[in-house]
Amino acid sequence: MTAAGAALGLLPKAKATGDGKRRLPVLPVAALLREQQTLTAVERFSKLHDSPEAPLHEKYYRDLIPIERPKAGQQYAFEVDLDLCTGCKACVAGCHAQNGLDEDETWRTVGLLHGGTSVEPALQTVTTSCHHCLEPACMSGCPTKAYEKDPVTGIVKHLDDQCFGCQYCTLMCPYDAPKYEKKRGIVRKCDMCSTRLANGEAPACVEACPNGAIAIRVVERAEVVESSDARQFLPGAPDPEQTLPTTRYKTDRVMPANMLPADFYVTRPEHSHPPLVVMLTLTQLSVGAFALSLVADRVTGENLGNPLAQTVFACALALLALFASVFHLGRPLLAWRAVLGLRTSWLSREALVFGLFVQLAIAYAAVVAAPLLPLAHLPFAWLVVAAAPKLRIAAAVTGVVGVFCSMMVYVATKREQWSPAQTGIKFFGTMLAVGGAAVLAVTSFTSGSQALSTRGAEALLVALAATTFVKLSLDGKTLLHASDVRQSALKRVAVVMLGDLRGVTLTRFLSAALGGLLLPALPLAGVRPEDPRILCTVMFVALLVGEFAERYLFFRAAPASRMPGGLR
Repeated sequence: MTAAGAALGLLPKAKATGDGKRRLPVLPVAALLREQQTLTAVERFSKLHDSPEAPLHEKYYRDLIPIERPKAGQQYAFEVDLDLCTGCKACVAGCHAQNGLDEDETWRTVGLLHGGTSVEPALQTVTTSCHHCLEPACMSGCPTKAYEKDPVTGIVKHLDDQCFGCQYCTLMCPYDAPKYEKKRGIVRKCDMCSTRLANGEAPACVEACPNGAIAIRVVERAEVVESSDARQFLPGAPDPEQTLPTTRYKTDRVMPANMLPADFYVTRPEHSHPPLVVMLTLTQLSVGAFALSLVADRVTGENLGNPLAQTVFACALALLALFASVFHLGRPLLAWRAVLGLRTSWLSREALVFGLFVQLAIAYAAVVAAPLLPLAHLPFAWLVVAAAPKLRIAAAVTGVVGVFCSMMVYVATKREQWSPAQTGIKFFGTMLAVGGAAVLAVTSFTSGSQALSTRGAEALLVALAATTFVKLSLDGKTLLHASDVRQSALKRVAVVMLGDLRGVTLTRFLSAALGGLLLPALPLAGVRPEDPRILCTVMFVALLVGEFAERYLFFRAAPASRMPGGLR
């Protein structure tokens, strides 16, 4: 059969070999069977792993994780050997694959530090992730208690089911560790692969690093505090005293004193957070309108316009503001959870206080409207009327406290551009300026030609103009930092305002100058139109546009702090 096949040319012909013998070549099927008997790369590695002559790979990887769990006063921490990090990003890929992250989601990044001189330049790649801080700002700021720090391991975990996607933790964390995932509507972050670690397996980034540059160690919490006090963390990184990060970066080399992140001089606009722009501006406007009408009435001894109309207007704006804030949440149906973190989170306090303000304001509006209703003849109607002044004062005080809570929401991030002075002048200035303009606008429609003739109206015009002048002076002073030699946070703000956002900056100054300086100066100079509605309305709208622009710049021109970046 074989001979016949060879004769007919169906099989390959025999070939002579070096020993003089003639042999048939290997058939394709035989070659395939022989190839299948060859070990794959994985099988060869497994066989080598079990071989007593080969290096003990299991021990090699186990050396990168602690043998024992932390004791009292200790916790787990990342240790990064900068001398071994090459910037290959294997740790990034390993973390991404192990945790099933989305395509545009990363929990571990690789940045770049550079410095030295042209003669002796220095370059250092840096791998970084969540630092599992001793005092995590993400946890203290979270309004829904979606973070927890394991009392034994010290690992800071994010509880996805508790999160409603307010993104406040991304503002609180100075290291940009929590990442907002828009498709899921929640924030997620590194948990040090805690389930793997609990079973004696190395975290994905540790296992993926080909040079063993990343390890998990047990650190003394007291030593972490001492290192943070001594500012011993990493060149170019945010101040460690804010959260006490536990990651240890070690190197046997002496780094130059001028080591900076590769993106240190890069300025770019941040996220604008439109719902927060609307919420902050309108809540401050509403509180200002409510409180200033009360102050004007008490100081002058006469009602400035119609109290019911002013109260209804303020309540409508407050409700609109709270409604707009819901659109900032990734999971708006869980908005009720905003008050769970009341003990530590200023965001929870802000939500609670403004909710109370709206209820008190609505109650006051109902009391003011009571005499107009058929219920006025009831026996206890006089009690309702007597409660009106107390409700008005309570609502005004609560609203001012709410604006203070709004200010502290951003002051708590400890960013230089959101200092107490800067943020306080902006927020309370909006309350006074636009709130006063709102009172005058409503009064012009209820009091006619006499709207600007009262002492209360004149006092509001003066307060409005003075507040606008102070706010524009502050903004102008910030722009002067563009010429600073040092690359400070305020210089970054100025560069962005005069660069990418120069159109918004121009709108801010022109609108505020028109509505807060030029138009108020007309009635103060004795130029009072017969019908003040147009003047007051234009003044209010111009100021409102200017304040929206200011709040937009408040977010977009605010440089975020983060770990060194710049490696692409």
